[in-house]
Order: sequence, then C-alpha cells, then structure tokens
Amino acid sequence: MHNFINYLWYKAPTITLIPLLPLSLVFFILIFIRKYIFYKFFKRYTSKYKTIVVGNLTVGGSGKTPFTIWLSNYLESKNKKIAVISSGYGSSVSSPTKVTNSSFPQKVGDEAVLIHSKINSIVVSGKNRVKSSMHCDQYDLDYIIHDDGLQHYSLNRNHQLIIINNNFRGNNFVLPCGPYREPKFFHNKKDYIFSNYRENIYPGFYSKITAFKSCNNQQFYACDDKKFSDSILLTAIADDSIIIQELNEYNINIQSYKYPDHYQYKVSDIPISDKPILVSEKDYVKIKLFNCSNVYILEQKIIPNAKLLEMIDHIL
Repeated sequence: MHNFINYLWYKAPTITLIPLLPLSLVFFILIFIRKYIFYKFFKRYTSKYKTIVVGNLTVGGSGKTPFTIWLSNYLESKNKKIAVISSGYGSSVSSPTKVTNSSFPQKVGDEAVLIHSKINSIVVSGKNRVKSSMHCDQYDLDYIIHDDGLQHYSLNRNHQLIIINNNFRGNNFVLPCGPYREPKFFHNKKDYIFSNYRENIYPGFYSKITAFKSCNNQQFYACDDKKFSDSILLTAIADDSIIIQELNEYNINIQSYKYPDHYQYKVSDIPISDKPILVSEKDYVKIKLFNCSNVYILEQKIIPNAKLLEMIDHIL
C-alpha cells in the first residue's frame, strides 16, 4: 500500500488520478469549512508565552523535527527560555507529559525522545496541543515551539514556520489524489522555509552528515573512513533518499533496510551482520535498548542560510 501511494502521488500520470478527484474535492471543502469555522466562530487558545508552530503542508518528511531542534538551540543561544511540544505520534501518551532521560519512545513518541536528547530545553509530549500548551504554563518561558501542529487551528500562534522540501517532486493535489494536507494558498509564502536548500534566495537550510558515532563506545568516525565502505542503512523515517545520496558521495556501498515512518522496531528487525549498521538519530532512540554492538549513528548538522537567520532574528 505504501509503495502504491508513493506511485500515485509522485509518479502517476495526472489522468490516472481522475477517479479520485471527487474525493479530493470533498476533502478540500471539509478542511476549508473547518478552518473557516475555527477562525470565525471559535475562541482559539492563546498561550501566555509566544508560540511558534513548525509545520508542513504535505504528508511525509520535510525536515520539521531537525529544524525544530536547531531552532530551539538557536533561540537558547540568544538567552531565550524554550519549551518544545511534540505530538507523541505513534505512542501511548494520553495527557501532556514532560520528557525525561528515562522516557521511552513507545510512551512519549520517538520524535519527543530525539528532541529531548538534542536540546537543553523542556520537551513536552501530548496529543492535544492546547492541553500541552496549558501544561507549559507552570514553566518560566519565553517561547513555546510546536513540532508540527500547523493544522491545529484551535491553537493560536504568534509565528508559523512552514517547511517545504526543496526536493519535492509530487503532484499538487490535496488528499487523497496528492500528498497535500492543505493547499498552498491557505498560507502566506513569507512563512515558507525550504529544506534541502543550499542557495540564499529564500530562507532555507540543509542537513549534513558530519560523522558516524559508535553506539558501543561513543567513538566518532569520519564519513570517509574505509571501515564503512560496505555498510547497512536501517531507517524508519519518511524519506531516506537524502541520506542515501550523501552516503553515496562518500563511496559507501549501501544495503538498505527501510521501514515505515515511526515504526517501532523489534530485535528481529535488526540485520545480523558483521557490516556496520548505520541509523539516523531518530531511529537510534528506538533501538538503543537492544545493545547492538555494530550500530553507528549518523551525526547530522543543520546548515541555515543567511536568509533564514535573518528571518528568525526578526522574530526575536
């Protein structure tokens, strides 16, 4: 089913989508009415702290979570006190929960655990954005950052930052004909930030693999180390194509094992091999309890362009 949907959204000729167009029209009408009602007739919750929503328009990965991590650390470097709210997607979290060093991905979500491991700020996991924001009232903060949440119209926001994958090659239809949760015209282009973007015409960023970190002894290895010339890549993320492309630039022969986004690994999913097993930081938080000796984390760094820094500094 996953492969069929990918074909439908990213490769299928437009004419083959005609049978689904009525469903996309119904979906568009419903989300348009929903947004109109929330904005015109409902009192939207406004936090006592400035609220930044990081979101995207399409289903699948665009770089929201890595950007949220970078943004939190950047604001903290400007002496701002931050809390990050994650949705707890794929977890059993039922009420707003502060993430700690002992939190499990199954309980609070893989992205919440990853964010907590990469920032010094408070991280809260919760399926209800408003309740999670209320939970943050007990903390002394300057900003609340929501990782995802663009379509949560009950939540007022001071700023919204919409991540657009610069490598996106799909069609422009809303669900189910295409991958769009909302049409582009719902939002102002001034809120757009382009991921996988190396120019400086628009605000944007790209990520770069800086090293491989051993899960066994925490040793760092250079990306061109011959030890990794023949490796396994294990991922359960929305899009691993950028990672594969970058690894290929280091002449690494990759054997790829790909699982659906947010997949909860079992021990049996880990390949039995003497080859190094490379995983993203998001994947590692879900397998670290397995104590695999030949697993290496892809250490990645966000590289913002000058336009993006200017945009964020304007928020402060």
